Amino acid sequence: MTKPWKYDLDAAKFTKAIELDPHDFRAYKERGNARFHKGLLDLAIEDYTKALELNPDYFIAYNNRGNVYQQMGDHDLAVRDYDRAIELRPDNGMPYNNRGFTFLLMGRLEDAEQDLRKSLALNANNIYALNSMAELYAARHNAEEACRWLELALQKGYNNRNYLRSSKTYDNIRNAECFRKIISGKYSGI
Repeated sequence: MTKPWKYDLDAAKFTKAIELDPHDFRAYKERGNARFHKGLLDLAIEDYTKALELNPDYFIAYNNRGNVYQQMGDHDLAVRDYDRAIELRPDNGMPYNNRGFTFLLMGRLEDAEQDLRKSLALNANNIYALNSMAELYAARHNAEEACRWLELALQKGYNNRNYLRSSKTYDNIRNAECFRKIISGKYSGI
């Protein structure tokens, strides 16, 4: 687990890097990451936007700014940024996963599935896309399929059990036996 103070140190380190080289787009992106993790969402957006001003083809800054917009509930802006990240790097699965998860939050389940499957086609071991597939099937009230995907994510290294316990995306299957077993660490239904 990352220590909360680490993000303060990261923000300070990258602020210093920016002072030394105000054209260092990577430093803006990294400071944006630290600010995002600290919950300073408006400042994170400013940093990602500055990184993009300095390097308009910096796909990861679009992806990360999309994550901030998603966190803020501005799904349309998130999708717009993920679209641009995908346009720049169609071979990278993370923007597909992030856009797919955003579609899931918007209730656009078919679009979500298409993006999540594309993300997994690019990287079958993407634990976040595997978890997102579980959330997709939870949204469809299909507990067994959701648990199957979730078990795959866990087997490949997904370990955010606090998220599993608290995310509203799992509310539809929270009482399913397979989900309760996963939460307790006793499920191996694959």
